[in-house]
Amino acid sequence: MKRREKEEKQRKTIGQSPEEEEEEEEDQRRTSTQSEEEEEAASEQKGASAAAAAADDEEAKKKERKCVPGIIYLGHIPPRLRPKHLRNLLSAYGEIGRIFLQPEDRQVRRKKKKSGSRRCDFTEGWVEFRDKRVAKRVALSLHNTPMGTKKRQRFFSDLWNIKYLHRFHWTHLSERLAYEQTVLQQRLRAEVSQAKKETSFYLNNVEKSAHLEHLRKKRQRDGEQVEEKTWDFTQRQTEEEIQKKKKKKDSITQKRLNKARLMQQESKSNVLLLAKIFNSNQSE
Repeated sequence: MKRREKEEKQRKTIGQSPEEEEEEEEDQRRTSTQSEEEEEAASEQKGASAAAAAADDEEAKKKERKCVPGIIYLGHIPPRLRPKHLRNLLSAYGEIGRIFLQPEDRQVRRKKKKSGSRRCDFTEGWVEFRDKRVAKRVALSLHNTPMGTKKRQRFFSDLWNIKYLHRFHWTHLSERLAYEQTVLQQRLRAEVSQAKKETSFYLNNVEKSAHLEHLRKKRQRDGEQVEEKTWDFTQRQTEEEIQKKKKKKDSITQKRLNKARLMQQESKSNVLLLAKIFNSNQSE
C-alpha cells in the first residue's frame, strides 16, 4: 500500500508544474506548523490543569490543617431544651458537629415520676464546632446573654452559660463518661453485695432463734429448768446528760484553776516575807 501511494505521488509530481510543487510544500509546512501549535496548546492546557489541581489540593490541605474542632461547655440547660433546639440556636454562628447533653440523675427522675411528670431534663452539655476559632468567638460573645433574640421566644428569659474548653477533645468526654459509668456500676455492685450480706445475716439469725426456741420448748416438756436470757445493754446518753457532764468537767477544771491561783499567791507572799527578813538581818 505504501509503495502504491509513493508511486501515485511521484506520478502526480511528474505531471505537475514547479509552481504547483511550491504550493504543495507550503501547504505541508502550514499543516506541520498547525499541528505543532496544537500540540503546544494541549501541553499548556495540561500543565495549567495540573497546576490548578495542585493548588486546589494545597488549599484543601491548608483548610484541613487550619480547621481544628473546638468544644464549648454549657453549664446551664433550661427545662424542655433538647439537642435539636440547641443545634438550631447555635448553627447560625458556625458549623456544628456533635452535641451531648447530660441527663438528670436517676433519683431526680424517680421523684418527678412520683409527682406525675415524665419529662426528662438535662443538667449540662457539650457542643463541638468544626472550627475552634468560631467556638472561642461564640463563647466570648454569647456568655451571660439571653438565649432568645425576641421576647416571645421560649428561652428568652434564660441566659447562656458558656465556656470554651482549651485543649479539650471529644475523646476526653467519652473517657470521662465511661469512667463515670464504671464507677456507678461498681457502686451498684457494692450496694447489692452489702444488701445480700445483710439478708443472709438476718436469715441465719432467724434460723438460730427458731432452733433455740425449739430446744427451749423441748426442755420445758422434759421438766428441765430453762434460764431466760436477759439483755444487758446501756442506753445511749441523751443530750441533757451530755451537757451536764460537760458542765461538771468545766466546774472541776475551774476549781483546779482557782486552787492553782491561790497557791501562786501564797508562794508569792512567802517569797516577800523571806525577802523582808533577809533584808532586815543584813541591815542589822
